[in-house]
Amino acid sequence: MKLFKQLLAMATIAFATAAQAAAPATEAPDVLVKRISQDVIETAKTDKAIQAGDIKRVTALVEEKILPYVDFQRMTALAAGRHWRTATPDQQKRLSDEFRTLLIYTYSGALSQIKNETVEFKPLRADPSDTEVEVRSQVNMTRGEPVPLNYRVAKTPNGWKIYDINVLGAWLVETYKSSFNSEISKGGIDGLIKTLADKNKTLASRPLAKAK
Repeated sequence: MKLFKQLLAMATIAFATAAQAAAPATEAPDVLVKRISQDVIETAKTDKAIQAGDIKRVTALVEEKILPYVDFQRMTALAAGRHWRTATPDQQKRLSDEFRTLLIYTYSGALSQIKNETVEFKPLRADPSDTEVEVRSQVNMTRGEPVPLNYRVAKTPNGWKIYDINVLGAWLVETYKSSFNSEISKGGIDGLIKTLADKNKTLASRPLAKAK
């Protein structure tokens, strides 16, 4: 689980520096992800605040740099499944906000664990006209075998956005889907929102390095 969180953190944070320089309009999704990933891994390795587990530093980075490039609403809708369609707009917004916060707290703690890992990208298997693609890569660990790390990316009016991540064969959305369904079956959408909110309060009260 620690490795899973670490790699998801690397994947999520891969969009952190995208706002530092506007991507060319014709830049392919794999080229975009590769360029940003390399920049951010270096940042995570050298930023003393991130290495120290400074939650304010990480949260500010996420809010400013990552959110414009990750479709959290689509992530949440996929995780909630059919229940998303019956939720009110207010419930959808609150659920998406809490899920986003949970991902930030859960995986930000792993950033300080990034040391000497490198990412190798595979050739993109897609047609130029495709609006949804899978960007495949592997994380080369200092010890052990390379770990597959893939992204599902969709082209939107605002550019390419990530909406799912696969680590070790497990998609992030599917990982949360069963627990979402379980909570909804017990307390409805509001029950799930409350569960996530309570979890976020607990994580917020802990040192970042201890978030689980």
